[in-house]
Amino acid sequence: MYRLGVMGEGRSPRDDIGAIFTITLVASFIGLFYVTPLRRFFIVQVARELKLLFPTPTAVALTIRSMHAGAAGSLEAMKKLKCLAICFVTSMIHRVVSTYAIGILYDWHIFTWFHIWSGYKSWALNIESWGWYFEWTPAFIGSGILIGLNPAISMFVGSLMAWGLIGPLLVHYGECIGIQLAPDDPKWDSYYSFASLKNLGKVTPSPRYWLLWPGVMVMVCSSMAELFVQYKAIWAGVKSLWNHTCSGINHALEKRGKQSAFFAKHGAPREKSEHAVEDPFPPEQQVKDWMWIVGLLACLVAGILIFHFQWEMNGGLTILAIFLAFLFSFLAIQIGAVTDNTPLTAAAKASQLIFGAATSNGNYSVEHAQKLNLVAGALASGGADTATALVSDFRTGFLIGTPPIKQWVAQAIGVFVSVWLGPGLFVLFTTAYPCIWNGDDHCAFSVPSVSAWAAVAQAVTDPNVSIPLSSGIFAIVMGVISVIQVVVRHFYLVGEREKYREWLPNWGAIALSWVIPAPVFANAALLGAIIAHFWRKYSMRTWEIYGYAVAAGESLYFITQLS
Repeated sequence: MYRLGVMGEGRSPRDDIGAIFTITLVASFIGLFYVTPLRRFFIVQVARELKLLFPTPTAVALTIRSMHAGAAGSLEAMKKLKCLAICFVTSMIHRVVSTYAIGILYDWHIFTWFHIWSGYKSWALNIESWGWYFEWTPAFIGSGILIGLNPAISMFVGSLMAWGLIGPLLVHYGECIGIQLAPDDPKWDSYYSFASLKNLGKVTPSPRYWLLWPGVMVMVCSSMAELFVQYKAIWAGVKSLWNHTCSGINHALEKRGKQSAFFAKHGAPREKSEHAVEDPFPPEQQVKDWMWIVGLLACLVAGILIFHFQWEMNGGLTILAIFLAFLFSFLAIQIGAVTDNTPLTAAAKASQLIFGAATSNGNYSVEHAQKLNLVAGALASGGADTATALVSDFRTGFLIGTPPIKQWVAQAIGVFVSVWLGPGLFVLFTTAYPCIWNGDDHCAFSVPSVSAWAAVAQAVTDPNVSIPLSSGIFAIVMGVISVIQVVVRHFYLVGEREKYREWLPNWGAIALSWVIPAPVFANAALLGAIIAHFWRKYSMRTWEIYGYAVAAGESLYFITQLS
């Protein structure tokens, strides 16, 4: 918002700290409340059908189990715990030491090496320009160990398509361009960047901008298709929720000596349907319906008021933004549960696209429309972030037997703390580094996702910025293909043909590779998946003892870095 100049001339984040607090409050708690009733759907009903592995939450559950079993004297648990500790310390030492020898211990720019060895006269630097190098990052390799071979191969194939085929073809035929990084040095004049999102509408776009739209489209289409084919489970969940709500109202009326035939009828205990799945936790350990319903209603009211007075968004658009946040949380949860990389940016972009259409005929100025668009995207991203975190915690608790109500309360406390901590850190960093928000090119922080947010906001609000026609057509075609695969997998590859499902590509992982502007993550994740595959194949016993511990130790260091 600050980079696009929609917050007002001369204003800084410190001047708007109150508005930043309130939008964070709504975006955080709305996700906590609306995802609570979906715990059963994601964790119990469809996790196996959709192969929702939840890699990091599963690793966390294993770690907790090992720590507690180890304290009880279990030899195997102690082995896991020692392995986890060794991997964590090794990863930390490697990262610290590698900063003194990046090109040897961390980033292997193989094609740059070829370029230098050839006397600066090879074609290899053209490949380097597309981000084809290997990064020895334990976190990405650990993620690959957890997610499995199919998603990892799908991500790598997606990277190969995007940054090895589609991108070079777009540049070759003049549909997209790159930026020369060292035009004055003849040794490096073939070194380009193809990820720029600047000067949209004024220059030919980059391949990253072109690929952004197919990536978002496929993520949305594949995720929503997977959701809709589970209509039986969804309907069963809706009926169960309605039954519990009516039952609660009926009990409240009976306590006051009143009666309602309607609520008594619809709140009566029902027979379990054939699609019902047993939840291992009894009702007294579940989150009570009134808790999330009251919280959701309070957030809706607070959101309408806050967005109206602080962001000049009417109540109808606020409700639309909250609905989109709920809808695209399905995308974030599902793809994050498979790839271990939550596509919050994609969820925000999808919301921005729809919101752009909703405000196109509202006679808003470009600046006002962009402000509304980014607020809606922030609400979708924030809601999806909190929702994904809570579902991930529910997954960990499901594996180790922690009552959902305790996790829900703990999550609510954590969200409350983060509401004040997050904006405070934002203002702290932007005060110390004003270049973050004023767009100075010479900045210690590149904040790459900021460019993507601004690009989408401009594309759907600024008449001078448009989505390339070829990109739009390709996005529609690939979106349709991803939906067809979901239908075929669910309705045709059943019974004897179900064994062929494992050979189908994961379109969510492929699309994620199109949105990430470099294949580094896919390369490392594929290596981790290959290691895990052969490890399980040749020594399942040691895999069961050490496999998840190794991945958890590497991922644990990554989490520590983020913290």
